Amino acid sequence: MSRIIHFTTPGGPEVLTFKDVEIPSPGPGEIRIRVKAIGLNRAESMWRTGEYIEEVKLPARLGYEAAGFVDAVGPDVTGFAVGDAVNTVPAFSQNQYGMYGELVLAPVSAVVKHPPELSFEEAASIWMMFITVYGAFIEAAKLKAGDVVLLPAASSSVGLAAIQLANMVGATPIALTRTSAKRQQLLDAGAAFVIATEEQDLVAEVMRITDGAGARVVFDPVGGPSLGKLIKAMTTGGTLLVYGALSDAPSQLAYLDLLIKLPTIIGYTIWNTSGDPVRQKASVEFILAGIASGALKPVIDKTFTFDEMVEAHRYLETNQQFGKIVVTV
Repeated sequence: MSRIIHFTTPGGPEVLTFKDVEIPSPGPGEIRIRVKAIGLNRAESMWRTGEYIEEVKLPARLGYEAAGFVDAVGPDVTGFAVGDAVNTVPAFSQNQYGMYGELVLAPVSAVVKHPPELSFEEAASIWMMFITVYGAFIEAAKLKAGDVVLLPAASSSVGLAAIQLANMVGATPIALTRTSAKRQQLLDAGAAFVIATEEQDLVAEVMRITDGAGARVVFDPVGGPSLGKLIKAMTTGGTLLVYGALSDAPSQLAYLDLLIKLPTIIGYTIWNTSGDPVRQKASVEFILAGIASGALKPVIDKTFTFDEMVEAHRYLETNQQFGKIVVTV
């Protein structure tokens, strides 16, 4: 028997409940993992409330990122053995698998070897954020040295990963944050510039920093009323990558700005990369190389215990964290 976390109705963190279940032996293409740490993601809180991009089938499991040891392998699985240290990457539906558990099943297509440089807590924090940024920057935007990239919600785990990866390729990351409270933290995390959007004129500051050229890439998880300002702050022919919708307010933009700026607007999700075996392999190799060199590093804000999962989700929804929230098992 193993404890897992599930929910039977959509709602706030309080709908998450523990359940003792028997985890079956892994079937073809599956691995059973003894979990040591779990990384939390905004996608999981949206899943819990029924506001995710995929319809939830109740009762529902949840969780994408886990780190631990292989407990058993399916009959056709090669490349992994009992006792191996492994991680899971987001490459499956939460209607099929959920990593919030002491013992879990995972598809082998979503399992990677544990990076030896990292603790389980650190490894549980890296894959959602770095694969998301890799796919957006390296595959979609072709980010290169000398590019300027705007990063709304820069203190999120993905935002911090974007700062690191931009620096890794020689681009200039401009971190956007609502107030100056996190300015120094963002500079210390590698941001070349920080703009507090409730205190400064976003467009004027970007144009000042870039000598009027604007940013070639915008990596936006927010949307809402600020979308039009982001487009105004872009260079002509730049790329706007939309990977979230943290604001539930309508997006506002002047259509004439689209004719002036001629942006390429791309809706991006991690599944573009993690769902393709070839692209996932390339992303994992890139990230592991970055970790080995020290260019890419986990940023953990706070750690909770498995018994504190409800409190961890409450904290996730405060938007106060600087980096990743991790749960130990």
